[in-house]
Amino acid sequence: MDTPLLDPLRPHIARVRSTRREAPDVWTLELDADQAPPCGFAPGQFNMLTAFGVGEVPISFSGDPAEPGRVRHTVRAVGAVSSALTRLDCGAVLGVRGPFGTGWPLPEAVGRDVVLIAGGLGIAPLRPALYQLLAERARYGRLSLLYGTRGPRDILFRRELEAWRARADLTVEVTVDHATHPWHGHVGVVTTLIERARLDSDRTLALVCGPEVMMRFAAEALGAAGLAAEAIFLSLERNMHCGLGTCGHCQLGGLLVCRDGPVVRYDRVRDALRIREL
Repeated sequence: MDTPLLDPLRPHIARVRSTRREAPDVWTLELDADQAPPCGFAPGQFNMLTAFGVGEVPISFSGDPAEPGRVRHTVRAVGAVSSALTRLDCGAVLGVRGPFGTGWPLPEAVGRDVVLIAGGLGIAPLRPALYQLLAERARYGRLSLLYGTRGPRDILFRRELEAWRARADLTVEVTVDHATHPWHGHVGVVTTLIERARLDSDRTLALVCGPEVMMRFAAEALGAAGLAAEAIFLSLERNMHCGLGTCGHCQLGGLLVCRDGPVVRYDRVRDALRIREL
């Protein structure tokens, strides 16, 4: 019997299986779907999550795409809806629509070096891509993760970072904007790590996610290091309402981010990102 198609505008019910506090204001939720079968997702895609009685927000997948039955979303409490989501206890219900959007261009990365550049919560949408890159490690060249955040207490996925650092086939660099005791690592914005990475510009594909200003400066730094704009991909964040490209709330120049993104090649949005009013 064919599985009935879900209405993309109607959320199905999911329950919180577990929660994990990653930082003072960041939580990872693992969900169980009550009214829909588990569905696969591509690294870089997102769901629309509903806190009933409060509202709906787009949240990227942060789990392993090889485990479609274990849906994970990492959420920072910054507004009414995201704060409500982070306060959910195990067994609580929420609404889920998706998956939506374009993913990271991992097929294009085959045979190339890949650098992942994350700022703050931007490491969450990149984590599924890194899971897949490591699961298929032999298909890629040199892998590097450059991660920057505000301070040591804001570092996410600490246990995984330690495990990734211990690998011989992955370079991990972490920096903080402001150092506090007992931090002994690098201090400075994440773009300062790009020069240290010594990228081979002719064979490197860059995946970048973080605050918009950080991504703009990172893309410029990558260009200064010799990467073509066509080899740089950004994950954009805009005010998404429908997730289907019909309402127009997430328009950026000629793009609708929920439909044409959130992952977009840099040369497609370079000019629009330079206009601060957009």
